[in-house]
Amino acid sequence: MALKKTNKLSHKGVLVKQILKRCSSLGKKQSYYEEEGLPVDVPKGHFVVYVGENRSRYIIPIEFLSRPEFQILLRRAEEEFGFDHDMGLTIPCEEVVFRNLTSMLR
Repeated sequence: MALKKTNKLSHKGVLVKQILKRCSSLGKKQSYYEEEGLPVDVPKGHFVVYVGENRSRYIIPIEFLSRPEFQILLRRAEEEFGFDHDMGLTIPCEEVVFRNLTSMLR
């Protein structure tokens, strides 16, 4: 049982690292980023996700990554898009649903 829990935790750690790496690598391709690759409009402790068919951009707290409700969305994003693409971290759900979820998590 301890081994299974350790595997779950290590998978979550890998997932978080992939997400943060993906988010930070986007800075080199977008004009609203500084020379260091840091987004000008994203405060420390936050990251950007794209949601819905129109890929609307949302800035959310990093602490959401540890919330089970948000992890479900991350798993769906991984299944649908993977993390090895140039589209940014895209969450496959309707914007209304995403806004409702994030407002509950705040």
